Amino acid sequence: MQLKTSEFQCLFTEGLNGLAELFQKNKYELRIAGGAVRDLLSGKRPDDVDFATTATPEEMKSMFQAAGIRMINNKGETHGTITARIHNENFEVTTLRVDVLTDGRHAEVEFTTDWQQDAERRDLTINSMFLGLDGTLYDYFKGYEDLQNHKVRFVGSAEQRIQEDYLRILRYFRFYGRVALKPDEHDPGTLSAIKENGSGLAGIAGERIWVELKKMIVGNHADSLLELIYHQGLAQYIGLPSGGNLEELQRVWENCKHLSPKPMTVLAALFHSSEEVEKMDLRLKVSKEEKTLALFLVKYRNELQKDRMQPLSIKPFTDFIIDSRELDSQMKVCELLKYQGEERLLKELCDWTSPRFPISGHDLRRMGVTSGKDIGTTLQKLRDIWKKSHYQMDKEELLSYVKS
Repeated sequence: MQLKTSEFQCLFTEGLNGLAELFQKNKYELRIAGGAVRDLLSGKRPDDVDFATTATPEEMKSMFQAAGIRMINNKGETHGTITARIHNENFEVTTLRVDVLTDGRHAEVEFTTDWQQDAERRDLTINSMFLGLDGTLYDYFKGYEDLQNHKVRFVGSAEQRIQEDYLRILRYFRFYGRVALKPDEHDPGTLSAIKENGSGLAGIAGERIWVELKKMIVGNHADSLLELIYHQGLAQYIGLPSGGNLEELQRVWENCKHLSPKPMTVLAALFHSSEEVEKMDLRLKVSKEEKTLALFLVKYRNELQKDRMQPLSIKPFTDFIIDSRELDSQMKVCELLKYQGEERLLKELCDWTSPRFPISGHDLRRMGVTSGKDIGTTLQKLRDIWKKSHYQMDKEELLSYVKS
């Protein structure tokens, strides 16, 4: 088939046209590779476009230098990737490769000019396709058919692909969430290969695991996929708590899947305690913001929980934000409301701007309050009075309490 969609045509900027002309002039083939092909065939414009070529890194460098094109970021060169900057755009171009030696984490590669050999070393059929710059699809393992049928399959032997890089287990789950229509249509042979090789995930760096996991958590079927990860015995290898609260996870996912939750908002449902969050962080090395959000949700999901006997008001949440005085407290409370499924209050809070407390320590010193302890106590009392007024009292009204 030949692709002629608007999403495909939009890729042809001045930079890409310049790149294509250069490779054509030097008689090297250049094709779009991997995920960008999958996205284009799904009718989406890809965020990133990677290219594959028959030219070796040395041949590319020679060609770019002769054309006066700047090359940046040479870290990928050992794996065959050269990044060229043309018309203020960066283009990553990788030489076709075959894996010579793999250890489940890294691969030693050799360069090739055989497109099918390069496709064979990729993880899933839907990621193994190439697209010529004339729109011709090169599909060696029925990836397009799988995409149309919403199937996720490994290229060739699932066991072999997994043993080449155990992270592919999590990539399988992530892409299942992106492509499959139903949560439970996994191929039994694939699940068997995953279960038998799951312990290999123990040797994968936590940062790499978290990159895949957090994309999966906010994709389709996240609750079902996390439950499957537990049933397959994988949780222990990827930093998730043993005996994770799957019932709470199901409830929270139903609450917030349509509210664009942060990955940690969903994952927090699995944790019973802050100690489990700390253990997860040791394994996955999540960001400080992600860790503090998980700790916040585990602590306050019950403390700030709604009283079913009273109509729920936004005020306890805004009071909490004002008392905490942390820059990200409003974001955390928004995530808590997503966790609890409080869509109405979430909208109110997103529209709310935190008012400025009108009193400072300087105001109290001018009135003769000099002790640091007394200033702190008085400020808190005034803050409580101000909160009860729904943040309406001004400086003069509040200071009249000090005078009296």
